[in-house]
Amino acid sequence: MPPTPFVPLRAQSCFSMLESTIEVKALAKECAKRGFPAVALADRGNLFAAMAFSKACLDVGVQPILGTMLPMVRTMPPGALRPGSRPPVDHLVLLAQNETGWQNLLALVSAAHMEGEFELDGLTGRTEGLLALTAGADGALAKLLADGQADEAGQLARRLHDLFGDRLFIEIARTGDRVEQASEAGLLALAHDMGVPIVATNPARFLEPDGHAAHDVMLCIAEGAYLETADRSKSNPRHYLATAAEMAERFADLPEALAMTTHIARRSAFALKKREPVLPKLVPDAEAEKVTLQELAEAGLEKRLAAIAADPEPYRERLAFELKIIGDMGFAGYFLIVADFIQWAKGKGIPVGPGRGSGAGSAVAWALSITDLDPLALGLLFERFLNPERKSMPDFDIDFCETRREEVIRYVQAKYGREQVAQIITFGTLKARAVVKDVGRVMQLPYGQVNRLSNLIPANPADPWDLQRTLNGVPELKAEMAADPKVAQLIKVGLQLENRPRHASTHAAGVVIGDRPLRELVPLYRDPRSDFPVSQFDLKWAEEAGLVKFDFLGLKTLSVLARATELLGERKVLIDLDHLAWDDPAVFQLMTRGDTVGVFQFESEGMRRALALVRPTVFEDIIALGALYRPGPMDNIPSFAARKWEREKPDYLHPMLEPILKPTYGVIIYQEQVMQIAQVLAGYSLGEADLLRRAMGKKIKAEMDAQRARFIEGAVANGVEPGRAEFIFNLVDKFAGYGFNKSHAAAYALVAWQTGWLKTHHPAAFFAASMAYDIHLTDKLSVFVDDMRKLDVPLLAPCINASSADFALEEQDGRLG
Repeated sequence: MPPTPFVPLRAQSCFSMLESTIEVKALAKECAKRGFPAVALADRGNLFAAMAFSKACLDVGVQPILGTMLPMVRTMPPGALRPGSRPPVDHLVLLAQNETGWQNLLALVSAAHMEGEFELDGLTGRTEGLLALTAGADGALAKLLADGQADEAGQLARRLHDLFGDRLFIEIARTGDRVEQASEAGLLALAHDMGVPIVATNPARFLEPDGHAAHDVMLCIAEGAYLETADRSKSNPRHYLATAAEMAERFADLPEALAMTTHIARRSAFALKKREPVLPKLVPDAEAEKVTLQELAEAGLEKRLAAIAADPEPYRERLAFELKIIGDMGFAGYFLIVADFIQWAKGKGIPVGPGRGSGAGSAVAWALSITDLDPLALGLLFERFLNPERKSMPDFDIDFCETRREEVIRYVQAKYGREQVAQIITFGTLKARAVVKDVGRVMQLPYGQVNRLSNLIPANPADPWDLQRTLNGVPELKAEMAADPKVAQLIKVGLQLENRPRHASTHAAGVVIGDRPLRELVPLYRDPRSDFPVSQFDLKWAEEAGLVKFDFLGLKTLSVLARATELLGERKVLIDLDHLAWDDPAVFQLMTRGDTVGVFQFESEGMRRALALVRPTVFEDIIALGALYRPGPMDNIPSFAARKWEREKPDYLHPMLEPILKPTYGVIIYQEQVMQIAQVLAGYSLGEADLLRRAMGKKIKAEMDAQRARFIEGAVANGVEPGRAEFIFNLVDKFAGYGFNKSHAAAYALVAWQTGWLKTHHPAAFFAASMAYDIHLTDKLSVFVDDMRKLDVPLLAPCINASSADFALEEQDGRLG
């Protein structure tokens, strides 16, 4: 006889913070493995995992049921509470049946976070399309019955029935919980008297029975308790994902409660799917956006061209080419939005970076003042930013003055409406070292021992190690486990808790802007430290939900440059950092000497040694050093220097490639060079070449074999020997793995040049501004003071105004001192 069909309706993921160990993908796979036709996710008070859960279930053929345990303050009669005490918070499980139910769920969960907890009456008018389960021991109905308040429970049940009608289900769980046991008879009686169906559930907070110990440790981490603490919360050993057979045995006397789980699943045929990007419109429609963008870009380009001595035709051709691609791909509105808030910021005197990321390769961005680098003069490629052969949203990362970044975000919020702008959530997780320390503390192992164990895990931000990799690659950890059963237990638990979310916070820079109130697209959250709404979906899933991210980054160096300019202006010394010459010998000498304390990107000891080795003489050298000084590529710095100073002969691989590789003395440094090599040597379009670059980065064999054949065939057609073509492909493949984006390197090289120029020609203003923004870092101040002494920069009035942190400067010997 086949087991009674069963659908789990009370699974909680690890996004019920420190309450469940269950990962979303693991939940979906386990349900598919067991043959469950559907599964409901009901995290406590949030929808953080809803989008990820929906996709994970659909990927394995399981129907997702989207829900939450909504917190509500219990309505108390007058005089029932002691002065100063708060009413209890209960929960109600709500499951979305359809799009209407999902919209109501978004509204309710967003309201709970943005407006604070609400009472049952807050559900009025927001229940259509929602199924309600009374939440077992987490719900008010069971708690009231367990406390002997049958009349109050009856009133609550009738109110819930008024709100939900035939979409209300009285939940029966049998996990041994005191409230469950004390309330079951009353719940069954209420269900019978009111004609409300019952449904069997088993709250799941870990997947398998053997996950109980790790879950118990997680609860200790949440409370800051030890395993031996007497009065702490303890894990219920039955809170795992029960099988259909186990539930059939447990509810043999209530088969209708078990059958009701599949009935609920059939009534909840709704899932979230990827939505196309949505953006507000600054002009009426897409066609108007294209026309407006063209007009603004063409006018902006003419202003740019008036300031440079260059043949205008290549610029106009490039602009027309980019405008067509942007328009055809439907991204004109995105460019208009970015240009609007950047131009507003510049109009308000808020310093904006010259560019960041691949966007500096766009002539349209340059024409609109989104970026401040001439992409043609520096050989920057638009296709690295926006590939016409691979549709994906453009992504401008914008640096603003750190102290005034918030003003720009507030402008955007005011322009598009408070309800249409939000920041993005991010989750702090239990990483390998942290989880070892947390589990060790909970187990009360000696601090020194736990610290030693955590230090066995390699700490490399560029290549983080997890516990499993450490077990495979660090023999000392296995030896510790073999020698001490407690260490073995610590690592076993750590493996089950690693990477689980620990807390929610706000993404440092990401802002999303919608074409409608955001709570119609995503659930909202409020960071306790801010009044700004936050998307409950993180960056990846917010984009899947149709939101477009704009990065508003704060860069302290821009604040320093602005303050130094102000200080000089007060002394009637006017400078224009945006129009500096890039061939100033004095700045190159400063860099060659390694006198780069405080110079953006170039102040580390290692970078100063690299500067002394390379001895830059052209701006291209500054760009190259910024790209080379990273793990892996920095091994090429000695060869780069030797070739520059003709101690080695540059190898351009093939005469056709000399124009591409000459600025870097034959060393392949940039992703753009990889693309240009494929274009020139093998006949790729730049769009195809960008796909090749991506393929080389991913190292997928089948794709690489196809690209190798395509590259060699194209090169041979251009007169290259087959063996040479394959050699170049292999070499390019090697360099592509750590090639750097030249557009980003060039933009940040410009910021470095501006700080280097300021330090060279106005050192006192440079130091005064730099120290003003590091006034709270005594170690950093000492470094600056030592550097001033070394460079013989007098500070005659080194008194600091406590309110403004400005250094008083006086003019002496024709310069600021």
